[in-house]
Amino acid sequence: MRKIVALEHISLDGVIQAPGGPEEDTSGGFTQGGWVSPYSDAVLGTHLRQQMNRPFDLLLGRKTFEIWEPYWPNHGNIWPGANTATKYVASNTRIASDWRPSVFISGDVAGQVAQLKQQPGPDLHVWGSGDLLQTLMQHDLVDVFWLMLYPTTLGSGKRLFAKGTIPAAFTVTESEVTPSGVFVVSYERNGRNG
Repeated sequence: MRKIVALEHISLDGVIQAPGGPEEDTSGGFTQGGWVSPYSDAVLGTHLRQQMNRPFDLLLGRKTFEIWEPYWPNHGNIWPGANTATKYVASNTRIASDWRPSVFISGDVAGQVAQLKQQPGPDLHVWGSGDLLQTLMQHDLVDVFWLMLYPTTLGSGKRLFAKGTIPAAFTVTESEVTPSGVFVVSYERNGRNG
């Protein structure tokens, strides 16, 4: 069975919105995009490269897909796997893309993702995709949270654990604090809590 792995840059107050750049996601009036850049260091880079070089397919929300779609095809030297992975995209408005291989899913997204988990193939990595993650968590489909917890608070923005959170227990399977203070931690699902 394939696992769903949520990989997120997250602030101390739980914000995952627009970590990469000021224009990445300004929805809701968010103006603090690019908040991870002051914390980049070699240790964090090593952890990211390890994740990026594992076998995976991508499971993305439409907004994240549309941010990545014009970028990664032109930067395959940085992350070749983003181009070769099958990209499963939750969208009610898109049905095709030139960035292939891409498969668009709509309607009962949770049901379709549950079926994807049962199929042979690599784990499904979810980056960003805050709305999709709420749906996945609400339906108990996330197996691993691989988080980069940054020593900063943002006060506003889309949060990882919001309306989709259900009671769950986790086991830490990996952890390290980088020189810049980022806590890299992997939490694997370990039953229900409560």
